[in-house]
Amino acid sequence: MLSTQLLTHYRQLSQQPFTVVDVETTGRYPSHDRVIELSVLRATLVDGILQQQTDLVNPQMRIPSNIIQFTGITQKMVEYVPAAAEIFPSYWPLLNAGVLTAHNLEFDYPFLQAEYDRLGTVFNRPESQQLCTVQLSRLMLPDLPSRRLPKLVKHFRFNVDTSHRAEADALACWLLLERLLTEILNESDEVLLARFAKQWMPLKYAAKLLGCSPQEGQIRLNMAGISSRFVGRGKMGTFMYRRGEVEQVFYEQLGNAQLTSF
Repeated sequence: MLSTQLLTHYRQLSQQPFTVVDVETTGRYPSHDRVIELSVLRATLVDGILQQQTDLVNPQMRIPSNIIQFTGITQKMVEYVPAAAEIFPSYWPLLNAGVLTAHNLEFDYPFLQAEYDRLGTVFNRPESQQLCTVQLSRLMLPDLPSRRLPKLVKHFRFNVDTSHRAEADALACWLLLERLLTEILNESDEVLLARFAKQWMPLKYAAKLLGCSPQEGQIRLNMAGISSRFVGRGKMGTFMYRRGEVEQVFYEQLGNAQLTSF
C-alpha cells in the first residue's frame, strides 16, 4: 500500500478490538516444530486490556537446548501440562475475534494454523483482519537501529516481565501497538507521512508497490538513481530502499502511463 493508504488503513483498524498473540515454540518450522507456550490478549484502544489467557503446552517432543536457553521453558515445565489437542480448542473463540496481531505475525500465525490443522480445523483469518507490529514499527520508527521486541520494550520503558515468554511478549506487543496507533490517531497527516517516507523497505515490498518482479523493480529503482543498502548476508540478505523514494518512482511511472494513454 502507498503511504496515504496505510494511514487510512491503520486509522480504521484502530477503531476495532485487537487479539494479540504470542507463541513460544520448539523451533522455527511449523511443519514439524510445536508450540510450547501460547498467550492471547484481547484489548481495544478505548478500554485497554480486556482479557489475557496464557498456557504452557506439552509439545510431545523434546525441547532443544537452545530453545530452553532462549525461553527458559524446560522439559520438566511442560511434561505434565495438557497437549495442544486439549488447549487450543479453548482459544478458538478468542483467536477468531478482533484484529489478529503479533510482533512478527509471519512467525506466529503459521504455528497457530499448523496446530489447528493437526486438530482437523482450518484457522484462516482475512488479511484485512491481520496486523504485524514489526511492520508497523518499521513504518513509525524508521530511525531505530532495531525493531526487535526486547529492544522496543527498553526504548519505550514498558513495564513487562522477561522477554521470550508468551505472556510478557503479548503484553509488550499490545503496549507497542497502543503507543503507535495512538500516535497515528493524534499526529497530523503531514507529520506521519514524513515519517512513513523514511521507512526502509525490502526489495520485494518495493517491487510489489511498483507492480513488478523484484528483478525488474531493482532495475527501475537503479535507473531512477535511488540509493539502497544491503542488509543481511549472502542469499539471506536483501536490498533496502526508502519508502518515500520508491513512491516517487511509482508516481512518476503513473504519470508516464497516463501521458502515453492519450
